[in-house]
Amino acid sequence: MKRSKIAVLGGGSWGTTTASVISRQCDAVLWARDAQIVDEINQDHTNTRYLADATLHPKLTATTALNVAVEHADAVLIAVPSSHFREVLVNALPDIPRDIPVISLSKGLEKSSRMRMTEIIRDVSPHSIPGVLTGPNLAREIVAGQAAASVLALEAHDAALALQPTLNNGLFRVYTNQDVIGCELGGVLKNIIAIAVGMGDGLGAGDNTRAALITRGLAEMSRLGEAMGGKAETFAGLAGMGDMIATCTSPQSRNRHVGMELAKGRSIEDIIDSMHMVAEGVKSVPTVIELAREKGISLPISEDVYSVITGESNARGVYRGLLRVTAGAESEPG
Repeated sequence: MKRSKIAVLGGGSWGTTTASVISRQCDAVLWARDAQIVDEINQDHTNTRYLADATLHPKLTATTALNVAVEHADAVLIAVPSSHFREVLVNALPDIPRDIPVISLSKGLEKSSRMRMTEIIRDVSPHSIPGVLTGPNLAREIVAGQAAASVLALEAHDAALALQPTLNNGLFRVYTNQDVIGCELGGVLKNIIAIAVGMGDGLGAGDNTRAALITRGLAEMSRLGEAMGGKAETFAGLAGMGDMIATCTSPQSRNRHVGMELAKGRSIEDIIDSMHMVAEGVKSVPTVIELAREKGISLPISEDVYSVITGESNARGVYRGLLRVTAGAESEPG
């Protein structure tokens, strides 16, 4: 039987990891802008800039040519920062086959339009099937072969069911979900809470504080997510709670790292300049706050993160997300 071809656009840690993992089941072609990364993947089967000394699957091939990556593909996975998502998709569009899944691996919102990535796919490429792959997926653990689970949601659920076996690989389990909006928003909103948790950790907060921030953060995620069309059960699953736990507790989490550095008194500009990977929560929080205010949704922890990132407050404001609002019933906002 002919092996399917999957294009993965983006040579960072998650794009490279995904391409490597699925290379066992399909012909995966990874596109990256950086010729050095492409040469290293093809010659040495490594991507040391993003994945240290991890060994990639030997069948994975990489290219700097978008048309080579996407032509004749059976699906396209896009793993670039949200700020570059539209640009990459527009450039790839002339060579993307019609009526195939185009799936976002990015966990952010477009700042100018406030669109989710699947909305951008629908806008730019109306003949594609938009979808999202998300969950508690720390790249270095997965590329090392440790067990993990992800969620695949496409607007055409039958397309998700058809693609699922190609993405499944041993200890990397891919589940399907029909709630595209909820799955996508879970990946966006948990990053903001991870910054708050990082600030708390950086200030020496204990396990109780961390648990409270994660739990109340999950309540914030659910309130806004449901208001925007997501389903409550999605936020209790891998795309919501699962991703939240991993991002808020792992030393590998970029957004938690940002929070810990903010707790040291560093400016957000200084922190971002020192990182070579994107912390999507920093870019998403202004848009999330705008959406919440428009809808009248209370997001006290996210508001505190926003005030610290904009310089209106300092990292100790993370506690106000728990303490400034009079405690009522647990199911109530605040």
